Amino acid sequence: NAWDMLSEEQSQKHITTGSGDLNGILGGGIHCKEVTEIGGVPGIGKTQLGIQLAINVQIPVDYGGLGGKAIYIDTEGSFMVERVYQIAEGCISDIMEYFPCHHDKSSSGQENLQPESFLAGIYYFRICSYTEQIAVINYLEKFLGEHKDVRIVIIDSVTFHFRQDFDDLALRTRVLCGLSLKLMKLSKSYNLAGVAL
Repeated sequence: NAWDMLSEEQSQKHITTGSGDLNGILGGGIHCKEVTEIGGVPGIGKTQLGIQLAINVQIPVDYGGLGGKAIYIDTEGSFMVERVYQIAEGCISDIMEYFPCHHDKSSSGQENLQPESFLAGIYYFRICSYTEQIAVINYLEKFLGEHKDVRIVIIDSVTFHFRQDFDDLALRTRVLCGLSLKLMKLSKSYNLAGVAL
């Protein structure tokens, strides 16, 4: 019934964006079991946000995170591992600042708070064509079945190859809708967040 639906929605986990204002706009952050599309002009920071989410999803549960892993599907080649490392360092610094007594108690928790651990928690797929993109989206169900700790799938950017290589607009729309539906189904089935940049 509707009451159960509301209760389930309110109990859903969120992934922080790192910005209180953006979390507020999104109703607490990026929601699991949903697909969030983030658009904007080139250079606005969509890739930076995607990388931030791939790091933030890994924040341990003890520190208010989900303690999950991320899948990052890069269609443009804009994923820079040096930047990922810097964002991981910033995230760890924030955790140490906001939870000063937590990391003194648990040395095992602190071992996981290393930039290398955060980078190891991102499964990276580089996509060079729309056919590869379709294949990877279709492969995700098998991959997620084998990696049940994944809590976010980020596609950056979802339309890049379709803008470049598709002349038939009606077909492009149908294919993109199909990919979106597949991502929505996976989000619900595997209790993860989908983010299309």
